[in-house]
Amino acid sequence: MSTTNQNIEQLLLLCSAGNQRAQIEVYNRYYKAMYNTALRISRDSYKAEDIMQESFLTAYTKLDTLKDKTVFGSWLKRIVVNNSIAEYNKQANENAIALDDVIYKVEDNNGIEEHDLANEKAKYIIDTMKTLKPNYNLGLTLHLIEGYDYEEVAEIMNISYANSRTLISRAKESLRKKLSVNAY
Repeated sequence: MSTTNQNIEQLLLLCSAGNQRAQIEVYNRYYKAMYNTALRISRDSYKAEDIMQESFLTAYTKLDTLKDKTVFGSWLKRIVVNNSIAEYNKQANENAIALDDVIYKVEDNNGIEEHDLANEKAKYIIDTMKTLKPNYNLGLTLHLIEGYDYEEVAEIMNISYANSRTLISRAKESLRKKLSVNAY
């Protein structure tokens, strides 16, 4: 099947009816991106796998609540991010991991030499991000890496829109200062 929105809509209708082949097809289209999203937040490949699986199950059981099937990918990503943050908070509350130990990884661009410098710079920036306050790190990750807007970040982090804008602005400024002090 091609990846047109019409086909995803048809697949999702089949998924709603419990068609396992359609569910597998949808899973195959989205699992890698959803796993990477969960991994960036959870930092644990086993937890990321569990989060991803749980998110797909949630999506399939709540598919009838999604009115516009063309936005399935972003809706699924929101479920993954919410589940990842819930796991992150659970771990923090259990003191299993320190909040500032959450590391975000940069994917390797297949080792292509001309991308090495760009990869190193990106890795350096992300490594610097993890030295920020945990809420700054999380806010920037959601906004800059995952692509959520201020309103979505506010909803995910359970803060006001104004606080979201302020948090991200302060986080960016803090990151700029750290990057200028330790110029690459």
